[in-house]
Amino acid sequence: MSEQHDIDDNDEEAFTESTLTQAIENQIESGEPAAAKATFNKLTLVGYEREDILNLMAHVLAIEIDAMLDEDRAFNTAWYEEALRALPELPPEADQGNIE
Repeated sequence: MSEQHDIDDNDEEAFTESTLTQAIENQIESGEPAAAKATFNKLTLVGYEREDILNLMAHVLAIEIDAMLDEDRAFNTAWYEEALRALPELPPEADQGNIE
Protein backbone atom coordinates (compact mmCIF):
# COMPACT_ATOMS: atom_id res chain seq x y z
CA MET A 1 0.00 0.00 0.00
CA SER A 2 2.86 2.36 0.72
CA GLU A 3 4.18 1.77 -2.79
CA GLN A 4 0.83 2.81 -4.30
CA HIS A 5 0.80 5.91 -2.10
CA ASP A 6 4.29 6.84 -3.40
CA ILE A 7 3.12 6.44 -7.00
CA ASP A 8 0.06 8.63 -6.32
CA ASP A 9 2.25 11.30 -4.69
CA ASN A 10 4.65 11.22 -7.65
CA ASP A 11 1.77 11.54 -10.13
CA GLU A 12 0.28 14.43 -8.18
CA GLU A 13 3.65 16.17 -7.94
CA ALA A 14 4.27 15.76 -11.68
CA PHE A 15 0.78 17.10 -12.47
CA THR A 16 1.30 20.10 -10.19
CA GLU A 17 4.70 20.87 -11.68
CA SER A 18 3.34 20.57 -15.21
CA THR A 19 0.36 22.79 -14.43
CA LEU A 20 2.51 25.49 -12.81
CA THR A 21 4.99 25.40 -15.69
CA GLN A 22 2.15 25.74 -18.20
CA ALA A 23 0.79 28.72 -16.28
CA ILE A 24 4.23 30.38 -16.40
CA GLU A 25 4.56 29.69 -20.14
CA ASN A 26 1.11 31.26 -20.65
CA GLN A 27 2.16 34.34 -18.66
CA ILE A 28 5.34 34.71 -20.70
CA GLU A 29 3.49 34.32 -23.99
CA SER A 30 0.70 36.73 -23.07
CA GLY A 31 2.97 39.25 -21.36
CA GLU A 32 0.68 39.29 -18.32
CA PRO A 33 1.96 40.04 -15.86
CA ALA A 34 4.74 42.00 -17.55
CA ALA A 35 7.17 40.83 -14.86
CA ALA A 36 6.90 37.26 -16.18
CA LYS A 37 8.30 38.09 -19.63
CA ALA A 38 10.84 40.53 -18.17
CA THR A 39 12.09 37.94 -15.69
CA PHE A 40 12.31 35.25 -18.34
CA ASN A 41 14.32 37.56 -20.61
CA LYS A 42 16.62 38.68 -17.79
CA LEU A 43 17.43 35.15 -16.68
CA THR A 44 17.95 34.04 -20.29
CA LEU A 45 20.41 36.88 -20.82
CA VAL A 46 22.47 35.90 -17.79
CA GLY A 47 22.73 32.31 -18.99
CA TYR A 48 19.98 30.31 -17.30
CA GLU A 49 18.47 27.43 -19.26
CA ARG A 50 14.77 27.64 -20.18
CA GLU A 51 13.82 24.69 -17.96
CA ASP A 52 15.62 26.19 -14.95
CA ILE A 53 13.94 29.56 -15.49
CA LEU A 54 10.50 27.97 -15.72
CA ASN A 55 11.19 25.96 -12.55
CA LEU A 56 12.26 29.08 -10.61
CA MET A 57 9.24 31.03 -11.79
CA ALA A 58 6.88 28.12 -11.08
CA HIS A 59 8.31 27.91 -7.56
CA VAL A 60 7.43 31.57 -6.94
CA LEU A 61 3.92 30.98 -8.31
CA ALA A 62 3.52 27.94 -6.04
CA ILE A 63 4.54 29.97 -2.98
CA GLU A 64 1.90 32.60 -3.76
CA ILE A 65 -0.82 30.04 -4.48
CA ASP A 66 -0.05 28.19 -1.22
CA ALA A 67 -0.20 31.43 0.75
CA MET A 68 -3.39 32.48 -1.02
CA LEU A 69 -5.08 29.19 -0.10
CA ASP A 70 -3.71 29.12 3.48
CA GLU A 71 -4.83 32.68 4.15
CA ASP A 72 -8.08 32.49 2.14
CA ARG A 73 -7.31 35.67 0.22
CA ALA A 74 -6.99 36.95 -3.33
CA PHE A 75 -3.84 36.50 -5.40
CA ASN A 76 -1.23 39.10 -4.38
CA THR A 77 -0.08 40.33 -7.78
CA ALA A 78 2.27 42.97 -6.35
CA TRP A 79 4.11 40.39 -4.23
CA TYR A 80 4.22 37.94 -7.13
CA GLU A 81 5.69 40.45 -9.57
CA GLU A 82 8.27 41.65 -7.04
CA ALA A 83 9.26 38.06 -6.24
CA LEU A 84 9.62 37.28 -9.96
CA ARG A 85 11.81 40.32 -10.50
CA ALA A 86 14.05 39.24 -7.59
CA LEU A 87 14.85 35.91 -9.26
CA PRO A 88 17.18 34.04 -9.30
CA GLU A 89 16.97 34.78 -5.56
CA LEU A 90 14.02 32.85 -4.23
CA PRO A 91 11.78 34.57 -1.70
CA PRO A 92 11.73 33.24 1.83
CA GLU A 93 8.37 31.50 2.05
CA ALA A 94 7.76 32.72 5.59
CA ASP A 95 7.88 36.34 4.38
CA GLN A 96 5.44 35.80 1.52
CA GLY A 97 2.75 38.39 1.33
CA ASN A 98 4.57 40.87 3.55
CA ILE A 99 5.97 42.93 0.67
CA GLU A 100 4.29 46.31 0.62
